[in-house]
Amino acid sequence: MGRKALPKLNPDVDFSKHFFTPEALETQPDLQSYFPTQQPLEVEVGTGKGLFMKNASGMTPGHNFLGIEIAFKYARFAGYKLAKEGRTNAVMFHGDGQKIFRETIPAESLEAVHVYFPDPWWKARHHRRRLMNEEFCQQIERVLRVGGKLHFWTDVLDYFEMAVESLHKVTKLQGPIDVDESPAEHDLDYRTHFERRMRKNEMDVFRSQFVKQESVA
Repeated sequence: MGRKALPKLNPDVDFSKHFFTPEALETQPDLQSYFPTQQPLEVEVGTGKGLFMKNASGMTPGHNFLGIEIAFKYARFAGYKLAKEGRTNAVMFHGDGQKIFRETIPAESLEAVHVYFPDPWWKARHHRRRLMNEEFCQQIERVLRVGGKLHFWTDVLDYFEMAVESLHKVTKLQGPIDVDESPAEHDLDYRTHFERRMRKNEMDVFRSQFVKQESVA
């Protein structure tokens, strides 16, 4: 199923404070410094066109939201949309989420990590490229504060089962906790554009939540 071309960006919209390339982190590694107010930080890895970033930052103004997208054109477009909405609590980064987690995000600094519909890398020989590998699962546990949550959704049962197995193997995150499907109140009332497509085509979505609990000595 092909994707529609992205709309043209209005040149009058300044989104320089909403979209950053990986080079920015070399000189400004403090993630909270990209926001005017320091408040709980949530990170989405693989934002696509940024529907979750736009909706979540509007619904939860008391949190900061940082999106990471490896496809330049989607990261740029998502940052543009945040600027159009006037969001001051949300920014976009173009880059490799695994690298940014490993090299930039401090331990126990995030309120939540969001991973929605990552590339399933269908062929068995490509499964090692899947985002929810054992190393990244360990990074998620490291960066979440106690009580922090991982939100992981996919439409691929095999991927869901593989990710849950990895999380159980290498982390102490509690889950998976089932997430109920909420009825959509309007055409863009979905977590992501991909969820919208799946549900409109009556296809299954596997939703889960994991929580970091305080370790017991």
